[in-house]
Amino acid sequence: MLKTLPRQKLRDVVAEGLKSYIVSEGLVPGDRLPNETELAESFGVSRLSLREATKALEFLGIVESRTGVGLTVGEIDLQRVTKHLGFHPALHAADPHQLIDSRVVIETGVLPHVARRMADDPALYDSLKSIVDRLSASRKFEVQIEVDIEFHRSLMQASGLAPLVAFDDLLQVFFRRFRDSVKKAEWKAGLESHRRIVEDLRDQNVERATAELKAHIESHRQRIGAGL
Repeated sequence: MLKTLPRQKLRDVVAEGLKSYIVSEGLVPGDRLPNETELAESFGVSRLSLREATKALEFLGIVESRTGVGLTVGEIDLQRVTKHLGFHPALHAADPHQLIDSRVVIETGVLPHVARRMADDPALYDSLKSIVDRLSASRKFEVQIEVDIEFHRSLMQASGLAPLVAFDDLLQVFFRRFRDSVKKAEWKAGLESHRRIVEDLRDQNVERATAELKAHIESHRQRIGAGL
């Protein structure tokens, strides 16, 4: 027996059509789109259905609606989009090993960019080192968590890869899911690991920094296996 596929909502079909139109026409932020009547006619839908689609796209920043101007191509606000991902059930239900692997891929992937930028701007080293120093001075677990997240977020920001930084909500999800594992971690060993990563990047030893960060993140895997 064939499984019946769920029918797409009309607004979703129109939204996909609008996105395809923007891409096929090579439009860029600020370019005007046809008016509501023209778009509704081209998609064969009512203006109400069109508005439902454009409202969804406005939320994502894909299109903008301005009085006296009409619809234009928007500038996507990645931070606005991704700040909601941390609350998505799919992320919280994700296999813990997949979360670990995702962090390894994302965070180690930025290290060559961080090292390259750090060579041109030594202030990046100073900034990361100051976070490690604050982490060392932290005594309360909640504060340690916050500073630890700040370190890993700042490490990604130091890469200069803005689109990637927007997905750092993965860190919030990770630390919530692995709270017990973080609590059971050897805090001193973790702290020294942070310090070595920063120093390796300063010394342009990306390979060693990558191995250190990979081991640092994957240490949770052993604690999961131990039932922590």
